[in-house]
Amino acid sequence: MSSALARYESFLIQNVSTISSLESTLRSVTWLLPGRFKDAELVSEALSASLNALSLYHDTLLSRATESEPKYKSLLPPSLHSRFTRTWADTHGRYRWIARNLELIRFVELLLEMALRRKVTAKNRWRAIVVLEAVKAVLKFILLNITRRPLVSPPIPERDIDPENVPPSSTHSSPTLVSSSLGSSPPATPEHLRNNHEPLPPHPLLTAPPPTNKTTVIEDFLISKVLTTSSVKHPMSLIKPLLSPREWVAESIYILRPLIYVLLLSSDRERKSSRPLVVSLVLELLSRNLRRTPSHSSTLERQEYARRDRDLLWYLLRGSIWETWTRPKLEALADSSAQWPLLNILGSFLRDWMPLIDEYYYYTST
Repeated sequence: MSSALARYESFLIQNVSTISSLESTLRSVTWLLPGRFKDAELVSEALSASLNALSLYHDTLLSRATESEPKYKSLLPPSLHSRFTRTWADTHGRYRWIARNLELIRFVELLLEMALRRKVTAKNRWRAIVVLEAVKAVLKFILLNITRRPLVSPPIPERDIDPENVPPSSTHSSPTLVSSSLGSSPPATPEHLRNNHEPLPPHPLLTAPPPTNKTTVIEDFLISKVLTTSSVKHPMSLIKPLLSPREWVAESIYILRPLIYVLLLSSDRERKSSRPLVVSLVLELLSRNLRRTPSHSSTLERQEYARRDRDLLWYLLRGSIWETWTRPKLEALADSSAQWPLLNILGSFLRDWMPLIDEYYYYTST
């Protein structure tokens, strides 16, 4: 078994660029499947969940290869998010285990909801969603207790290996590439000039440029000098610990908000009340107002809070806002685009996806 895994890891390293392109292509296909045939959304989500789980495994293998082989490392420095999460994952085994399980839950939660909708009653389906959100909240509180810092999303490092830096296998050579030794010597003197008493100086266009590392040296020097405050900080210092009770309350409200929202939705059998949406939005705004204002040097924390602010746009696809404002506008757009070539593709895409937003909670959850 170990030999098979070793062969697969070797295959992944040698073909990382091709595999990354294939993953990206298949993810694009998952966006086009819903509405094409019966249970197409289930097939699409199963493919998406499988790709995400496989990518998580690939990221683990690539991270291990990067650590053992410096030649695989990207020329550009890793992102602040990768530095922060990778340091916590490398130094705390419990953080790594919980963070990966949180990501796996995120990958399969919509697929699980689709399967439950086909097998159990609506009441049991909402019970399962409540249990799932409770498990996620517990895992997030454990991460909060470990780091004592605001949570970042995702809690694991993203892929930062550059596929172009991975050298091809030494046993294979590209037939389209000319050996570098051919270009190292100047071209031979033409036949009609060989008998001249005084040879003409070689034309600049006919001679190979002299080898120089000047550009590379300058680029390396400039890259090494481009430093910010966050670049020289210890990875764990990229986000300051939570200090005051107000900061802890703000982060706790942010973690509990999805669970409270789902509890209110599950108690609203007919899904007609605006109470769950209003309570959830109030909790979002309360957490936003209670949280601290990060300093200009706390780049990673500012990025995380900006992402949370952007997530407020998902409320346009929830509850009464979706039913009374967003959906009618999208339906009007789909109807008006149906008369125009190419634009009717957009209308068809919208009509395929709008029923899914009505039927499934996890399509618009954050």
